[in-house]
Amino acid sequence: MKRRNFIKNAAAGVMLPSLFGRYNVEAVGMTPWLSALTNAATETDHVLVIIRLNGGNDALQMVIPLDQYSNLTTARSNIIINENSVLRLNGLTGTGLHPAMTGMQSLYNEGKLKIIQGVGYPNQNFSHFRSTDIYMSASNATENITTGWMGRYLANEYANYPTGYPNNQMPDPLAIQLNEMTLTFQGPAQTMGVTVSDPNSPYNFLDDNGNTLTGRMGKELTYLRNIAKQADKYGEVIQIAYNKAANMVTYPNTSLANQLKIVARLIKGGLKTRVYMVQIGGFDTHSNQTDQTDHSIGAYANLMTQLSQGITAFQRDCEAMRIQDRVLGMTFSEFGRRIKSNGSIGTDHGASYASFVFGTRLYGGMLGVNPTISANVGAGDTVAMQYDFRSIYASILADWFCVNPTDLNTIMLRNYQKLPIVNSPSCITDTHDLNVAAGLRLISSYPNPFSFATTIEFETKGGHTMVQIFDVEGQLIATPVDGQYTEGKYKVYFNGGHLPAGTYYARLQNEAISQVRTLMKVQ
Repeated sequence: MKRRNFIKNAAAGVMLPSLFGRYNVEAVGMTPWLSALTNAATETDHVLVIIRLNGGNDALQMVIPLDQYSNLTTARSNIIINENSVLRLNGLTGTGLHPAMTGMQSLYNEGKLKIIQGVGYPNQNFSHFRSTDIYMSASNATENITTGWMGRYLANEYANYPTGYPNNQMPDPLAIQLNEMTLTFQGPAQTMGVTVSDPNSPYNFLDDNGNTLTGRMGKELTYLRNIAKQADKYGEVIQIAYNKAANMVTYPNTSLANQLKIVARLIKGGLKTRVYMVQIGGFDTHSNQTDQTDHSIGAYANLMTQLSQGITAFQRDCEAMRIQDRVLGMTFSEFGRRIKSNGSIGTDHGASYASFVFGTRLYGGMLGVNPTISANVGAGDTVAMQYDFRSIYASILADWFCVNPTDLNTIMLRNYQKLPIVNSPSCITDTHDLNVAAGLRLISSYPNPFSFATTIEFETKGGHTMVQIFDVEGQLIATPVDGQYTEGKYKVYFNGGHLPAGTYYARLQNEAISQVRTLMKVQ
């Protein structure tokens, strides 16, 4: 391998030794997202904390559609939670939380938690690996992109990294990821982070005397040693920041809580790091999801306890440290689960799910509506998509970090419509149109049911408008509308004669406004 090619594929960040007990910390170099943060039009000290729910979260067991409870009971008789145990939420008569999530219930009722329903992407890939790649790269399901959505911006703006970093302007890592590195940080020409198999021996490419290895690959390994030494500087500033602060609330002794506990101290300790990523696993709940006799306890309840307690402790800690207005958190998973439970007291891979955003600087409440559960749910039926996950990313970039539209489209590869999530002193998104639209029927079709074709009628407030047709498994059938429209009412003819009889969904998205309507195809 040539040295140039070796270097291009080498890491600019290194997994640091176990600074805080058993948790490894990865110092991540400049990324497309992070580069946008430091070059945003408005200077900001905002921080984003990303929580990955690894395995595919069953959102119907987490955010429970009480207005669909009868049909949900039919579909999930062996795992359904007793309706009286579901935690109620202020202002939402038809939606509740898993009974293990009392902390999240309090955050919601205080306006510090936002629920986003129906998060996904068209043509969901049900593979853990492939779908994770899609979420990390922000690609379409049909695209195989080998760069991360953070890494792309680095190649354009900081081609010389890691040369000259850290420096006086940015002495700290721009992102810190606890545990494993992901595709998110892959740039077009080089990986922006490297993991070491033994985190306690980050210099295992040196000989016993600490001298550079000679012979084949010797120069390349010398280069990597220099990278590792550079990471030592990051390790020093991370340790200093950690020691400068102290947690002010008691965290439960769980993996997620211990990771968030570290993050809170680093933020309070003065790091300029903008993005942190942590994770919790165990969400691939194909079997034994609940206790057989009491569905409110069991494996999934334990996950909800860890998630709720960890996030709540972190939020309370930020408030006690008086850094709460600087910090925004979000959850994501690679996919959801199917509506109908299986015979193993579990749920199989599905499409869309519910996502949480938490903090003091957001529009609380629920974005979207409860998924519709039919009386005859099929084994392959999944939750209909309401919001593309990339709209969440784009909205946070634009409204939390004030990234300008041109840079935003470069980072996200295309234009994704913004959502009213962040309520920041600058870059505030107006929710007036969304609130007005909530009581209107903006998309309908006639005839419905239809046997051959139907006319879809939709109303737009103007701007980017999209109408998509999905089947019950979340596969995109057609996109009859996708473009810029002036305000008004429109009709589009949809020929579904080739489709088998069954249930389909028509999804309208007009900037922040999203509505989903059921279509019935008959013979």
